[in-house]
Amino acid sequence: MLLPILMLLLCLVGGGAVFVYLKKSKPKSREQTGLASQTAQQFVNVQDIRGNFLYTQDGWLLCYLRIFPISLDLLSPSEKRMIISKLTAELSSVRFPFKFLAVSRPVDISPLISELGALLPAADPKQKELLRQEMLEMNTFALSGEVVERQFYLILWQRQEAGERDLQEKAKRLVQHFEDGQVQAHVLKQQEIVQLCNLVNNPAYTHLENTEPEVVIPFLREV
Repeated sequence: MLLPILMLLLCLVGGGAVFVYLKKSKPKSREQTGLASQTAQQFVNVQDIRGNFLYTQDGWLLCYLRIFPISLDLLSPSEKRMIISKLTAELSSVRFPFKFLAVSRPVDISPLISELGALLPAADPKQKELLRQEMLEMNTFALSGEVVERQFYLILWQRQEAGERDLQEKAKRLVQHFEDGQVQAHVLKQQEIVQLCNLVNNPAYTHLENTEPEVVIPFLREV
């Protein structure tokens, strides 16, 4: 009777010793330790966003251009060829690198649903039925998250030591090339860069359609 009890105690002591040894001898991953001690700003490599520029932790200066799409389905074959020729001629003179970025943003269609609802009282029975079906379809799209808008951007960059003036001139020159080619474009400002960063890092993010930066950017105020 005593022997089984001794064997059980020996097994428990041996198992406990092995567990303690493995726990102490297991090295912690440097990568995990480093990530755990990083702030969100360090993780995304953003030092500051000011004016038309994003400053990175590793010394780079970035500028963003938004390119507004055009519907080629509404153009004739000759008009398409003309736009292609113009854009090719305009962009052929660009001698600096840039990166193309396309992202999808969920679209808030609640104003459209509200507008359709406001038409119901003045509509005849047939129109009311069509409006209700359209509102039901819009609600289905809104709940499924399938209503997205494709947005297109160009990214320019250079070292921070080179200053902001040269990069800003490149951005303005590139905007002018696109506008001469009948494609609308503009340089992103501070709030728009913040919205783009949120959109890239969180695809489900829907930014507020507001021009006030306080809506998106927290500011520290003196007490």
